[in-house]
Order: sequence, then structure tokens, then C-alpha cells
Amino acid sequence: MTDQVLDGPHGPLRVRVYTPTSPAGPGLVWVHGGGFAAGEIEMPEADWVARSFADRGIVVVSVDYALAPYPRSWAEASGAPERDGVHYPVASDEVEAAFRWAVESGLAHGPWSIGGASAGGNLAAGAALRLSHGAGPVPALAVLAYPTLHAVQGTPDAALRAALDADPAADTFGPEAVRGMYENYLGGPAELADVYAVPGTASPAQLSHFPATIMINDEVDELRVSGEAFGATLRDAGISLDISTEPGTRHGHLNQPELAAAAASIDRFARRILATSPENKEQP
Repeated sequence: MTDQVLDGPHGPLRVRVYTPTSPAGPGLVWVHGGGFAAGEIEMPEADWVARSFADRGIVVVSVDYALAPYPRSWAEASGAPERDGVHYPVASDEVEAAFRWAVESGLAHGPWSIGGASAGGNLAAGAALRLSHGAGPVPALAVLAYPTLHAVQGTPDAALRAALDADPAADTFGPEAVRGMYENYLGGPAELADVYAVPGTASPAQLSHFPATIMINDEVDELRVSGEAFGATLRDAGISLDISTEPGTRHGHLNQPELAAAAASIDRFARRILATSPENKEQP
């Protein structure tokens, strides 16, 4: 594991590189979550995840992107201090820049994928979408863990609504909270955001060159509505999609390495990432 400071699009950008002890395979640029305004590369959703992928032969570049302001309401609830921060497109630009650097780095033996968890899934998907609309390089695979992809998300179906009502501690991502999270990140109204900030709003035509995608959502998590809606649009666009729900999980299970579900998700993601290398195409 080594840290490197890149010449990022908005100033110095730290990335942490995890190299397998066995021969290096394909690569993954990974982006932690935290509602755009929290989280860091030491948290399990970043460090444990990256170590777990490296243990399976995948080179990982974890991105220490710039955070949005830490809102007063969050500070009052958590006891943490308010903090200034940056707004879109800073973090999105940094994730794209980290991916471009990784591709040129020569660190991996095989193609590079991009992925992230929760808000990191948004940043990864937005960067992948922008890359797919330009000259690339386009990631081999998008790896999305319980992503948030809509600032204005749909209504849960009856089964999910009942599960959330039965587990109030898991019911934290309703429409008002999600809109507030996005508008804090955007620095303005959600309705003015472009498609790279809110990739769930992309049309099938806009997703026509999006990479193949694997997505694992949490079971008792209102953000699952966003992930499933994006999955439906990817299918309409003809994009290869492997989408599943990890049973028995609340939002953020990759931040709890002690859960069997966390290891199960890593295994499923890793098999698909490894399969992007030509010599591993026979893997499921």
C-alpha cells in the first residue's frame, strides 16, 4: 500500500494504491461513500474493501476526493463540527482524473474498472458516463455498491416500504434527506444538476456506451429504489447488467467487515472484475 499525490484538476489529489502480493491482475479505481460530505480512505468501506480486492489479485486505486461541506444539521446530529467544503464538479472531476491516471500508470495487468459505494457509486457512475461520452478511456466495468444515483428518487414498493417501517433505524434515506444531501453537494437546486452529477437521470441514449455494470444493493435501504431504477435504464440501453440485492442488509454493509454479507459481496464483485481480463473470461 502506497500513497501518491497527483496533479489533480483542482489541486493536489491523494490516491492510495493497493498492490496484490500475487501477480497483479486487472485494476479498480474505488470511491468510498459518505453522502458526498463525509467518509475518508481509512474507513472500512475504502481501506478494508481495497485490501480485500487486492487479496484477490486486483490492483486498487482508492481516491481521497474533496468533500462537500459538512452541514450544520449533520453536525448537530453527530456531534462533529461543521466544515467547509467544495461543490460539484470538484469530486467528480477528481474521480475521473484518478481513473485516467490509473489507466496510464502501468500498475495493473489487465483492464481498469471503476466503482464505489453509496455516494461513491454516484461519483464512479458519473465519471464513467462522462468518459463514455468523450474519447475515453472507458472503464471495462462499473462496480456499484448500494449507489445513490437520483437526487429526486422514486417511491419504494409496498414490500420495501413495509421492511423500512419494520426497521426504523434503517429508514434514513427518504426523499427529503436525499434531496438535502444532493443540494449540499451541488451547491444549488437539484433540478439544475447535469447528468454527470445525477447519473440516474441519464436516458437510454445517453447510456448507450456506458460500461458493463455489476450492482449490489442493500435489502432494507430506500436507496435501493435509485439503484434499481438506474438498472432498468441500463437494461433499456442494452448494457450488460448484473444486479442483485444482498439479503438481510441495511445501507452500507461494506463498512461492516464483520458481516458475512460484506465478504459475500466482495467475492461477487471480485469474480466479475477478474473476468474483465482475457485470461479469466471463463470465470463466472
